[in-house]
Amino acid sequence: MKALQFTGPSAYAVNELDIPRIAEDEVLLASRSVGVCHSDIELLEGRYIIPFEYPVIPGHEWAAEVVQVGSQVDGFRPGDRVVGECVIGNDHFGFSISGAAAEFFVAKAAWLHHLPDELSWTQGALVEPFSCGYYASVRADNLDASDTVLVYGAGPIGLGVVAACVGRNARVLVAEPTEARGQLARTLGAEVVLDPTAEGFAEEVKEQTAGQGPSVVIEASGQPQAMASALQVAAFRARLVYVGIDVGRSVPAQLGLFQSKELQARGIIGSPGVWPQTLRFLARAGVDLSPLVTAQVPLTEADRGIRTVLEDKTQVKVHLTSDAAL
Repeated sequence: MKALQFTGPSAYAVNELDIPRIAEDEVLLASRSVGVCHSDIELLEGRYIIPFEYPVIPGHEWAAEVVQVGSQVDGFRPGDRVVGECVIGNDHFGFSISGAAAEFFVAKAAWLHHLPDELSWTQGALVEPFSCGYYASVRADNLDASDTVLVYGAGPIGLGVVAACVGRNARVLVAEPTEARGQLARTLGAEVVLDPTAEGFAEEVKEQTAGQGPSVVIEASGQPQAMASALQVAAFRARLVYVGIDVGRSVPAQLGLFQSKELQARGIIGSPGVWPQTLRFLARAGVDLSPLVTAQVPLTEADRGIRTVLEDKTQVKVHLTSDAAL
């Protein structure tokens, strides 16, 4: 079988490997669509957040078809369409455990979820990043059509936040300086896109919210200036959720606004415990995430897919696709 391997810092290739064998509690899967994430690039560059060893097969955003099941596996059978979680205790699938960027790969049955019939392979491979955006909307507490939400950042996670909030019938504003990503946010249902680097940004947010400010602010850019700005533009008693990640940088912030505006704020990491809920939401809400995929490359040419991510900064999400069969 063909598999994408990271063989050392900034070294990668599509190699020929044996099809893996499964244990009694495992499932053999045929990749159908695999997303390339910024975290994969960190893995390639040798700076991922937990220990790992080269060579490693990446791929933690995926949808696949069940090919074989172990003797102790219940609930799955050949032909089933599935997706799978990537945080496995202290291990991360696709990082410390080789992942889905291969024609065939192995996963524990306990990690898997059935992919609803309403979702395509492409949409299935977007469940993992979307689950983070969906979890942000859950942590905003009772988010519904009564809310106006300001989302900072229209990267893959921020766009997932937009889709989740639109799916909850909220009015959505987006703070994003890049025109192409702003247009994607509009495609997913954002009503207004504003440039957070423009002079008068805070005044424009106020004008767009009838002088009140947004009742919910979700920071998905990971930019310290945006993290601080969220406090300033939020409405009285707004709920703030920080999902964008930054470590080490800092900017001045008006922390007194927490008290004077009676703000609620929380930070989140990942999407713990919400995958079944996320899948039901996607199946029922009619949210189509496929516009996030800006390029599709055959898995057998995955090295070209990685080059596309590294060299073309306009890409939002590159998917590696396969129709391999035993």
